[in-house]
Amino acid sequence: MVWALTSRRYGRAGFILVAGLLLSACTSVREPTLDAASGRPPPDALAHPPGLPDIGKWMYDARHEPAHWLGELHQGKSLREPINILILDTVAQSADEARERLQHQCAVAGYAIRGGHSTGYQGYIGGAFYEQLPEGKHTAFANQPFELGNDHGRLFGPLQFRNAWLFLGAFSRESLDPLDRVKHRYVSFNRARDHFAQHLDTRTNFKISAFVNLDNALINDAACTTGDHDGVAVLLSTSPR
Repeated sequence: MVWALTSRRYGRAGFILVAGLLLSACTSVREPTLDAASGRPPPDALAHPPGLPDIGKWMYDARHEPAHWLGELHQGKSLREPINILILDTVAQSADEARERLQHQCAVAGYAIRGGHSTGYQGYIGGAFYEQLPEGKHTAFANQPFELGNDHGRLFGPLQFRNAWLFLGAFSRESLDPLDRVKHRYVSFNRARDHFAQHLDTRTNFKISAFVNLDNALINDAACTTGDHDGVAVLLSTSPR
């Protein structure tokens, strides 16, 4: 695994908003959505990290299919969006408080709720799908306006887990090419993950506490890739009161 957590100098990133574009599946047939009997993602789409509930490896679209970075092929392959952030809030006393706290802390870390992004995604935690945060059409947590290169992402949850509240997140970095017909391009999952995690760690009460292997890096798939993602999610937890 190659980590960039010690580096704070990253290139700029951007986004593309393409409506209704269907990318090819990552297998020769339509990839499975939910298991017909259980309503869960298929077994190979679930991670079972020690000490945590089952976690869906991917961000899901409205059809409960693994989301693909809209309009983008990376090295000739469809680009699937992995879960790369985990957040554990031990302070909040309710789900609503946990959501409010997290959205406020994202803003403090420089990730405001900004328009110009695709929405309608879900994440799977501990037996259930959760709608994305932030709510509202065409919004995401981002460190720059969508007209510029930016790191952005969505968060999902929370699941009540023991005496805490657990969220998932999927973050990516994009670049802007005003001369290209498709103006926003994928740059990195790892660099966006690391930038978001670092800024929460240094500016808020959420601190980097572990690196969790979710085994969601696609390397040898003939038709689908996760780009530079290394299969690891950064876990941030609230520090002691």
